[in-house]
Amino acid sequence: MSGPDSPLAGVRVLDLSRVLAGPYVGRMLADLGAEVVKVEPPEGDVTRKWGKVIGPLSGYYTQQNVGKRNVCVDLRADGGAELVRQLARKADVVVENFRPGVMAQFGLDWATLSELNPRLVMCSISGFGQEGPHARRPAYAAVMHAESGIVKRQATVDGTSPADPRVSIADMNAALHGLVGLLSALVMRDRTGRGQHVDIAMYDSMLATDDYAHLALDGVSEGKGVVVNEVWDVVGGPILIAGDFRWVWRRIHERHGVADPTPPGASIPEKSRHRHEAVGAFFASFDDRDKLAQALDEADLAWGEVRETASAFDSPTARARGARAQVDDRAGGTRPVVQSPYRFSDAHSGADPGGAPLRGEHNRAVLGEWLELPEAEVDRLLESGVLLAESTND
Repeated sequence: MSGPDSPLAGVRVLDLSRVLAGPYVGRMLADLGAEVVKVEPPEGDVTRKWGKVIGPLSGYYTQQNVGKRNVCVDLRADGGAELVRQLARKADVVVENFRPGVMAQFGLDWATLSELNPRLVMCSISGFGQEGPHARRPAYAAVMHAESGIVKRQATVDGTSPADPRVSIADMNAALHGLVGLLSALVMRDRTGRGQHVDIAMYDSMLATDDYAHLALDGVSEGKGVVVNEVWDVVGGPILIAGDFRWVWRRIHERHGVADPTPPGASIPEKSRHRHEAVGAFFASFDDRDKLAQALDEADLAWGEVRETASAFDSPTARARGARAQVDDRAGGTRPVVQSPYRFSDAHSGADPGGAPLRGEHNRAVLGEWLELPEAEVDRLLESGVLLAESTND
């Protein structure tokens, strides 16, 4: 729960986003102590059905929306968009990730909201940015992975057919860059008194967060200059050793005395093949994983277990750092979620144990606190269909 020792205590956030990039920004802001209100449509965020469903909530939705309050508004109903504009007047931050132009259809675009609230910071996350030749194209993480070059590069380096990675890198990159952008805008607002619009394109975020972008900019052929971190089958299961193989060979050769089997006059590919075989044989000589690990450590090689994600949460490091948090599953028990990674020396952050909200669960509380709407007015909005509530207690 947010308190005076939370970094963003007192910051009000209106989260109009759905699925991943925007909701993840809101989740991190909530974990850092901001008061985050998710404005959800009557049909709900599509992710409410993604993953394991416990009681009323799915794992995916829970993970991205822990710690938020929820107001369920039908923007198509008479007065729905106006109600959200009133909330935006009271907010410090608005987060949205609709296709450019959608917010303007409801009078919730930056031009409108900044007139109502000059101190507002608005973060808009889209595929190709708010303006430009492709601004209105549908964009998902997989599209960004393909268009930014990482799908082709991975296939070239691995010698396989192009395939999308099994993680939404583009969404998370854009979310984290969005988080940096809006927090920077809040700091600047403290100096100038004025908010601003933070335009985050997933496309830009992918290029900016690519450590191999310099190769493309310098005209280096696709796949050249990319370090391949190899996976080795060893006793007890595969491990990955980080670094170019030339470094791995040098350390094993020098520290453990593995002889170079390369015949005189061998070509570079032949030399690499022979040395790979020698290193593989050295690893295979161990029938005890702990002894192999000790040998790798003695050679000053960085290596890692090739784990399933489930076991990653049970690793000694994950346990020591509290990478898993328990929150209310809204069905009488608790469920695990990923903990945010921020660890402060003198501040509190982390997942709210109260869990994720139901649709419209906090209609009365938020509208009463932010807008001072009386109970009778909230009742009227519920009866007219402007507000909806999944919770029977609301």
